[in-house]
Parts: sequence; C-alpha cells; structure tokens
Amino acid sequence: MSDNSDILLLDGDCGLCNRLAIFIDKRKKTEKELTYLSIESEEGQKIINSFSTKQRDADTVYLIRNGKTFIRSAAGIRLLLYLKWYYAMWYPFCWLVPLPLRDIVYRIIARYRHKFFKKPEVCLFK
Repeated sequence: MSDNSDILLLDGDCGLCNRLAIFIDKRKKTEKELTYLSIESEEGQKIINSFSTKQRDADTVYLIRNGKTFIRSAAGIRLLLYLKWYYAMWYPFCWLVPLPLRDIVYRIIARYRHKFFKKPEVCLFK
C-alpha cells in the first residue's frame, strides 16, 4: 500500500462487499489509488484500532480518504468520486438525501446483506 492511496475497509466474508470491490475496480478512474482491505485482516484491524471509539464500534464499511475517515453512507457516497464521470456526477445529488435517511437505508442493507449475497469462495481483498 502506497502512502498516497486511500483505503476502503470492507467485510471480507460479505458477498455484497466483494461485488462492490469488483464493481469499483472495473469502473475506477486511474488518477487516485484505492486500496481494498478486509476488516478482519491484521492490517485492517490495526487501522480500525487507531480510530475513535465511536468509529471503531460502528461495524461498517470504512473509507479513509485524504487522511480522513468516513463510515456508512458517507463512505458509500464518497466512493462515487473514484469512479468515471458518469458515476461521479451523482455525487452532489446523493448529498441531497438527509444523513439520517441515508444511514437508515444503509443499515437495512447491511443487516440483510448476508441473506441476499452469498459468501464469496475467495475474497479478492483479504
């Protein structure tokens, strides 16, 4: 992992997270490097343990962008900035949805993700 790369911490046992990493990787702009790490990995745990208690206990996807940590829907929306222009153009519109509503939707999807997305046989970012 290089010093100028941003980090996306995802659940290594989640089919949705695995598919998300594949989706992003195929549609990513090349200017900014994005490193994928499993939350369960030793390096991922070391990074999470450096967060504040509130963020550490969030049990969510984490995006470290330009040295700042984002969680839940805020991380998800910022992922649009790594994608080609026709995805990135949705970034400002997503911020129009109020944070509490975005996070409610995020939590519902997170709760049922294992039910609808089969655990990957091989995690791409473990």
